[in-house]
Amino acid sequence: MNRIAEIRKKIDAYWDTLLSSGRDDVRIMEICGTHTVSISRSGLRATFPKGLKLISGPGCPVCVTGQSYVDKAVYLARQPDVIIATYGDMVRVPGATGSLEAVRGEGGKVEVVYSAHQAVDLARRCEDKQVVFLAIGFETTAPATALAIQKADREGVENFSALLSHKLVIPAMRALLNDKDIRIDGFLCPGHVSVITGWRVYEPIVNEFARPCVVAGFDDEQILKGICEILRQLAEQSPAACCVYPAVSETGNLHAQEVIHETFDVIDTYWRGIGIIPASGLGLKERFSRFDADKRFNLPVFEEHDPPGCRCGEVISGKCIPPECPLFGTICTPREPIGPCMVSSEGSCAAYYKYDRH
Repeated sequence: MNRIAEIRKKIDAYWDTLLSSGRDDVRIMEICGTHTVSISRSGLRATFPKGLKLISGPGCPVCVTGQSYVDKAVYLARQPDVIIATYGDMVRVPGATGSLEAVRGEGGKVEVVYSAHQAVDLARRCEDKQVVFLAIGFETTAPATALAIQKADREGVENFSALLSHKLVIPAMRALLNDKDIRIDGFLCPGHVSVITGWRVYEPIVNEFARPCVVAGFDDEQILKGICEILRQLAEQSPAACCVYPAVSETGNLHAQEVIHETFDVIDTYWRGIGIIPASGLGLKERFSRFDADKRFNLPVFEEHDPPGCRCGEVISGKCIPPECPLFGTICTPREPIGPCMVSSEGSCAAYYKYDRH
């Protein structure tokens, strides 16, 4: 018997235990865009017992970013002396007055970069322009942004700034568990984030809410191992934080954590579909505040809004699945996306559209 078959046999055994105890459904939330795509691509949902539900959480950085942030980015891109440097997934996200892709078609300067350091290098090459890096993502990408800002500070690259939207995963998990409209029985925790934070960071969630928190990698075997461990904990009524992913340690990357601490303060921030979550974001410390694009350009206030009919916010908070959105697959498609969940390569709607429609 191969390893995956052995894991599936254990899953079936734990499921039978749960059924015999009177429980006929379990809702497991993954908080990682890569998990979401991997689960859809492999067709795992269709192979589980009917009552075992895998639901997507706020694990896609683009998807959880508020519309006001997109509107600020589009506003900046239309300024004559500004170059926007961004990861590719942000280019097609629609704002109230268009997308970065549309602005680029109008002649605006929008450059796709693969790292924050590339944005600093772009600023050095284009001294007559202001380069604004769109700094989004969780603990995974925050260290790279921090190092880029430290580099710009150290080397005097004063035409570089960052429009910040870095977020912290644990406060979002707590906010979801406190929402009475959402039921979550266990978390498949994000592998990339956990490389930075370590897996013991989830212990307060377990202690406070008695929910299993299991870190897993991204292939079929890793995902199945993570789900198996969650079901074991539920069957034995022994919730815990643990890890089945060898790349993740108990304490994580201490150097990366220190870089984040040196550069950022923890702040309240807005999450699409959830709202303002206290102490869930990162803002620049005072010594680096001149690199804050919001302050440098004295940006106007943009209201949070969602496209009419779009349920992206409900999808990424586990309140519905993509096919339950009336726009999914009709008005909203990867070619003509309405919401960010259909734009991002890690978005739930994009994954469902590509792999789960049939």
